Amino acid sequence: MNNFKKYDLDLKKLPVDVGPSYEGERIRGPDMFLELGGPKIKFKFELIRVVGNDDISDNGNFKLIGKDIPEYNGGETIPFGIFVEAYGEKVEVELEGILERKIHDIINNIQGMMHLNQRYDIWCRISKADKEKGLKFEHIGIVIMSLLKKHFPFIEKLRCTLITDEQTVTDFHKKAVDVYSARDMKTKGMKDEGIDTFYGCTLCQSFAPGHICIISPERISLCGAISWLDARAAAKIDPEGSNFPIPKGECLDAVKGIWTGSNAAVQKYSNGKFQQVALYTMFESVHTSCGCFESIGFYIPEVDGIGVIDRNFNGASPNGMKFSQLAAQAGGGQQIEGFLGIGIQWFYSKKFLSADGGWNRMVWLPSTLKERIKDGIPPELADKIPTENDVRNLDGLKNFLKEKNHPIVKRWEEAEKEEKEEIEIPDIFPDVPFPSVSYTKILFEDVRIDAESVVVKK
Repeated sequence: MNNFKKYDLDLKKLPVDVGPSYEGERIRGPDMFLELGGPKIKFKFELIRVVGNDDISDNGNFKLIGKDIPEYNGGETIPFGIFVEAYGEKVEVELEGILERKIHDIINNIQGMMHLNQRYDIWCRISKADKEKGLKFEHIGIVIMSLLKKHFPFIEKLRCTLITDEQTVTDFHKKAVDVYSARDMKTKGMKDEGIDTFYGCTLCQSFAPGHICIISPERISLCGAISWLDARAAAKIDPEGSNFPIPKGECLDAVKGIWTGSNAAVQKYSNGKFQQVALYTMFESVHTSCGCFESIGFYIPEVDGIGVIDRNFNGASPNGMKFSQLAAQAGGGQQIEGFLGIGIQWFYSKKFLSADGGWNRMVWLPSTLKERIKDGIPPELADKIPTENDVRNLDGLKNFLKEKNHPIVKRWEEAEKEEKEEIEIPDIFPDVPFPSVSYTKILFEDVRIDAESVVVKK
């Protein structure tokens, strides 16, 4: 299909049911017909661009580039791209990220479909049942356009392109990444201290009921898709939506990032499960994580340091754990000390784990992630943080850190000094004679002892 075609956006005419009751539905391997994107595929994306009135001829236009669902045999994992163009007099470019993130909810409204993650990490599955019912990509496009229009009525025209052709996905992917980067740069220079309102996001509560994202100028959402500016725009245009203002309130701990306002939000949206959240640490009142995080920070007690693994890395960390294993520990909307979901842009923030030592505490990164965020790593630490190419296990990690004189080594030395001081008890008590005894009494009750000999010395 090479040209756009106009479609009726009536959801009742589709071969599958659509509704919020299907949010959170998991499509397991045995039930899956087709997998779109995900960890096995290098290039995948979803992107929404705001365009001019003349760029779209009519509302409801759809185009597929590549093979359609019925053309597959079943069981395949394929490249996948979602590209939506939107026009409306009130539709501003600043809303692109919010409209885009809504795709997560929308696709999860389709019975027999699953959508995870965001931006360049999307992962979708189509069930065997949907294939049997006759689901095609045009139907998915219809749902996307129909529900976007429903949630954001000020959108006047939409057109949607779904892509399964590998080369086209690859070409579009680079353009999409450039757009994401340009968006992320907009909050550069903003400070948490300079504003009086944070924003919350509960978009992922269908998969992690106790989770709420606290978004600040210096702390992007865990998924990496919603900045403070994005959340502010979303709260204005959709006051009843998943993004909402959080008055900061009183600062209880500036170092750890604890405010009365963010605490109140966590209490409310976790239904009282959590009472407090600290934004700048992973060791106390940890920010909850859903499962859409771009990367995971994890504590490595053997070296008293922090490692980070991203979802695109298929190998294991020095402690032998892969992303999927660490995700099981960090996700689900829990407060787990020593585990934290991290949005990639947070690496560039001065508030990045600032209460824990920041970059001076970072002891391991996957090589691809390290290269990607190299501009955010302090130059003096660049060659002191190892990757999978430098170390394979904990012993190798410790030796590398020693050889490079990583700042963490100083923490070891300070800890050893404190431990030694605790053991060496000063002789501050005078010699006081204790009364002597003329006998020793040993009493055993209900004890059986098997021994070759017993020696008692006075």
